Amino acid sequence: METIDIKQALSQIERLLETVAQGEIIIITKNHQPMVKLTSAQAQPQTKRPPLFGSDRDMISISDDFDEPLTDFKEYISLIDN
Repeated sequence: METIDIKQALSQIERLLETVAQGEIIIITKNHQPMVKLTSAQAQPQTKRPPLFGSDRDMISISDDFDEPLTDFKEYISLIDN
């Protein structure tokens, strides 16, 4: 990773863009504070793997009566049915 001051970067922008196109990262600073991070716009290799199917097995469970009417709403449901 290269760090360069903005005043220097302006005069070297072509070289910096070539460097970034090759996969390098460049930080442009102003008054010694990071201001801009230059990275390639081309697709980067995926670093995080997608979740595996079934990886949450035994962590989540659904009870057998999941889709049964709730007894707490019995009065409300009878109003809807009528």
